[in-house]
Amino acid sequence: MADGGKMKGVEGSGEGTGHGEDMDEEAREELELALSLGRRGWHLPPVPVPPPAPALRWSMVFPAWDPDAAGSSRAAESVWDSPPVPPLRFRDMWGGGGADADAGGAGEAEEHNNVEEEEGSEDGDRDLQNKRPKVGAFGEESSGVNASFFGYEAPHLHAFAEHDHLKLSHGPENELDFGLSLISNDGGNDIPRETNSHGVCDVERSGGTNAEDLEIRMDLSDDLLHLIFSFLCQKDLCRAGAACKQWQSASMHEDFWKYLKFENTRISLQNFVNICHRYQNVTNLNLSGVLSAESLVIEAITFLRHLKTLIMGKGQLGETFFQALAECPLLNTLTVSDASLGSGIQEVTVNHDGLRELQIVKCRALRVSIRCHQLRILSLRRTGMAHVSLNCPQLLELDFQSCHKLSDTAIRQAATACPLLASLDMSSCSCVTDETLREIANACQNLSVLDASNCPNISFESVKLPMLVDLRLSSCEGITSASMGAVCFSRILEALQLDNCSLLTSVSLDLPHLKNISLVHLRKFADLNLRSPVLSYIKVSRCSALRCVTITSNALKKLVLQKQESLCNLSLQCHNLIDVDLSDCESLTNEICKVFSDGGGCPMLRSLILDNCESLSVVELNNSSLVNLSLAGCRSMTFLKLACPKLQVVILDGCDHLERASFCPVGLESLNLGICPKLSVLRIEAPNMSILELKGCGVLSEASINCPCLISLDASFCRQLMDDSLSQTAEACPLIEHLILSSCLSIDVRGLSSLHCLQKLALLDLSYTFLMNLKPVFDSCLQLKLASISVIHLWNHSTERVLYRCSLS
Repeated sequence: MADGGKMKGVEGSGEGTGHGEDMDEEAREELELALSLGRRGWHLPPVPVPPPAPALRWSMVFPAWDPDAAGSSRAAESVWDSPPVPPLRFRDMWGGGGADADAGGAGEAEEHNNVEEEEGSEDGDRDLQNKRPKVGAFGEESSGVNASFFGYEAPHLHAFAEHDHLKLSHGPENELDFGLSLISNDGGNDIPRETNSHGVCDVERSGGTNAEDLEIRMDLSDDLLHLIFSFLCQKDLCRAGAACKQWQSASMHEDFWKYLKFENTRISLQNFVNICHRYQNVTNLNLSGVLSAESLVIEAITFLRHLKTLIMGKGQLGETFFQALAECPLLNTLTVSDASLGSGIQEVTVNHDGLRELQIVKCRALRVSIRCHQLRILSLRRTGMAHVSLNCPQLLELDFQSCHKLSDTAIRQAATACPLLASLDMSSCSCVTDETLREIANACQNLSVLDASNCPNISFESVKLPMLVDLRLSSCEGITSASMGAVCFSRILEALQLDNCSLLTSVSLDLPHLKNISLVHLRKFADLNLRSPVLSYIKVSRCSALRCVTITSNALKKLVLQKQESLCNLSLQCHNLIDVDLSDCESLTNEICKVFSDGGGCPMLRSLILDNCESLSVVELNNSSLVNLSLAGCRSMTFLKLACPKLQVVILDGCDHLERASFCPVGLESLNLGICPKLSVLRIEAPNMSILELKGCGVLSEASINCPCLISLDASFCRQLMDDSLSQTAEACPLIEHLILSSCLSIDVRGLSSLHCLQKLALLDLSYTFLMNLKPVFDSCLQLKLASISVIHLWNHSTERVLYRCSLS
């Protein structure tokens, strides 16, 4: 019966259920933003008001709409000062009952009239004082506040208002396809929808759920609700306004409507004007991607006198639009993107006394004239125009990037007309010449940022910009080594970019304020000499001809010169340098070790990467601060000597030809030299080392290991390791617990006798050896727990008796 009541309520609009899906689909296609925020009927056709149902009796009378007092305690007090009125019955909450419902339940309603009046009075008092919204149970139809938003009700909402109202937000993201209703300004009574009444009456007649069971009470103060709503977008604010009167008032607070964001949203002219009429304190407006945005602004311009930021995009913007902006005296930021300006041959003029920032990006125009005396920032990036006229005496930043149609003369006239100009971007303006740069330098004495990238006709010779701080000359084919003289004239220069300057062969700069420099893909670049005490970032990449690098800096902490195949000479005086990466610098010689040793100019060096430097044959490093060292892939290295007491990590993968190695002293805790099959002489002095692996060093014949904390030693397959080396190691490393001598064919009883020094030896592996007598081992190593003696050659019976006695004990 309840389900039947619901379905009948949906059919109460006068149409059969067979048309429900068609009307639903039609509604989804036709719904648009319905945010008429002015008085009821503002610019809208009159809505016919049906006569009130006989059984409809409200328990309170709403006062005239007052935005300042809506939902407040003052409004509640004014309501309770009025005379008592008959109570609101359950069927009235759902839109009033029909004649048939009144006939069937008149006696019952009269019988419980007094009880309902008392309960209604108590509920009303509790709701108005605590402002608790009454939320209907899930799946039930909401009350009359769901009619439409701000006084306008779309007629097609009736067909699916009950069974499909939760699906309204499933439409396209570029549409606001919902209709909600808030209290009107003129205080008119809200008329409940007829579709609700029939379904509710059927529920009452069928003995449906009690009204109190259909409600969930929540206590939310106005301040808390305001805080929650501050995280909602305008679309969600409109949906939340359908919950109750308090939420209506909270969602309509002007704090949430100062920034109107209608980007890529379909909105009618009437709705937009109504919104602007109601909220005349709007400061930010975004109409990018909105159809007929020009008409919307022109019609509502009188209500936007507090507008500060306006964003427009796409479509056509004529002279009328820019003239109308004079009605917004507080406007300081205007952004127009991807739009057609003017009407073909007509010049577009922007004239506004208060405008501070103007962005005209990727637009189409023939001639543009800008007359804004307070303008500070102007961007005409990627705008196709043949001529531009500027009358902006206060302009500080000017952007002409990718304005391909602008001539050299037009750019010169525009820039020189701005004497206070501090930043100029004319990158990808292929017609710009040195003559233009010289005139700009003379007219704009305060120019500090210049981007002239992708300007092939620029050589930058004889251009003097003493106040220049940031200079970008990437992909300028005319830049040569002679251009560096003009660059040195900018004594306070901090950042320099010279990427893809194919004719540049050398850079020599002595600039006291230079911090950043970028040198990428310079095919003929061979010599780099930089001197700056504050230099902190250097990017050098894909400079295949680079041979010599000299850097002097007190601020540089990291230097990366990867894949510089021709680099053979490096000189560094960088007292705070910490990390250096010279991977794949194939031409580096053994002299590079002096640069990174003590006294070489890098006293704070902690990490050094020399991977795949195949020209290195002898590496000798004496560095008291080095912590990490990587020599992976240095296949030509035969001798390694490290005197780095703080060294904790060393990588030797791929050092196949290493023959002699010395680690004295080092701070290593573990070391694996099994990847060096040709290692013959080894010397280690490591106070902190606990694990040493020599597995696979088949030609290792001489080893001096002084590691007092060594616990594990693996010398498997060290076939030439002699007794003297084993004895010396046992004396210097008394804490060894695990000793693996598998396949150490040169070890004899004399060497094993020295194991008495290893009082903690618990594991001994003598597999694949030629030992004949193990008695000295078991007599000396009293703590031995595990001995591996598989496949011992020349086994004798005395050894068997010793093992038998050990097993019995």
